[in-house]
Amino acid sequence: MKKEPLAYRMSPRSLDEFIGQEHIIGPGKLLNRMIKADQISSIILFGPPGTGKTSIARIIANTTKAAFFKLNAVTAGVKDIKQVIEDAQNTFLNPGGKAVLFIDEIHRFNKAQQDALLPHVEDGTVVLIGATTENPFFEVNKALISRSTVFMLKPLENKDIIKILKRAITDKERGFGTLKIDISDEALELLANMSGGDARIALNALELAVLTTDMDENGVYVITPDIIVDCIQKKPVRFDKSSEQHYDNISAFIKSMRGSDPDATLFYLARALYAGEDPEFLARRIMICASEDVGMANPTALMVAVAAAQAIHMIGMPEARILLAHAAVTVATSPKSNSAYVALDKALLDVETKNTGEVPMHLRNAVTKGMADLGYGKGYKYPHDYPGNFIMDVEYMPEEMKGTYYYHPTANGYEAKIKDWLDKWRNEKEKRRGG
Repeated sequence: MKKEPLAYRMSPRSLDEFIGQEHIIGPGKLLNRMIKADQISSIILFGPPGTGKTSIARIIANTTKAAFFKLNAVTAGVKDIKQVIEDAQNTFLNPGGKAVLFIDEIHRFNKAQQDALLPHVEDGTVVLIGATTENPFFEVNKALISRSTVFMLKPLENKDIIKILKRAITDKERGFGTLKIDISDEALELLANMSGGDARIALNALELAVLTTDMDENGVYVITPDIIVDCIQKKPVRFDKSSEQHYDNISAFIKSMRGSDPDATLFYLARALYAGEDPEFLARRIMICASEDVGMANPTALMVAVAAAQAIHMIGMPEARILLAHAAVTVATSPKSNSAYVALDKALLDVETKNTGEVPMHLRNAVTKGMADLGYGKGYKYPHDYPGNFIMDVEYMPEEMKGTYYYHPTANGYEAKIKDWLDKWRNEKEKRRGG
């Protein structure tokens, strides 16, 4: 049995062996043409683990006539970059003059390390191939990005994972082709499903399944779905709490609540919980959405969200998931209105940019006799002493802001009642002002 892991052995050596990512490396696509013509310009390969970033770099290494150098950003430093540049410029070591530098996990390079690389990419000393699981537009020097083409790799589809697994099972040179392996389509589909689009995880699980399964009396390794589940244990999570995928998932969760889709809301909530998100963090997102997006259309949604957050703090997981589902579905299925906070933002803009005048004297609080003598509180009328708790001839705004309306209620949910009530009051006030 070969000592290298199956995933390493089965890494594609040429474009013909590469499976998946048709949108960037399929026939006629730019990256495919660049590799075939050996006209590689600087590129950044961005995508989840196990989707082919390193494999593409290896294919380029196998096919290019340029000198090929490789660094891993986890262990390399400025000294290593300088050594590569020296070797690339050395006509004895690199008589062709062209050089390609592959940097795995390039997002791990700090600013100083990326800055050390920049001038040599800029002057063409090296062509850069960077691989990263993090969004390069956040993690990689903007100057490097501007000199590179960014290719985004996607999680592999199940059909691609199954092709890769079948090749590994039948390949006599690098895979298990010399062994008798019986694995059902059901087990292959299960393995593809549980790998989360990561070919490396799928191949590692297959290898573990084969190496830990005894042959039957006919010399066959029978790989059942139960064995697959045992070997892969848990479907991998494609994001951690500091990654871009974390923020993408939370964004989708919030936007699904805002968009009144309870099913999508629960799906993204499940993904977040599966990834180990803090339930209290999720509860805070729900509270914000309850106020920002539901608001006055269903004021009780915020009460539900706050109650859930408080209960989650006391209870913790796993029961906290029940409270999160309750609150999230309440918000998702509530009528929506952002009128209250939009109104506040308009008022804030006026306060910042306009002469808004002073608080009217009748609304000021006369704390002392001297203040009362100056007119503080003079003429104040107590609304509860009047029919309907309204006083039509009283102005609450400063003179400069009289007639300004910020809050425009929608006709959604409970707010429709507020709209009817407020429109009636405002119309009456306008008539009195006009008179």
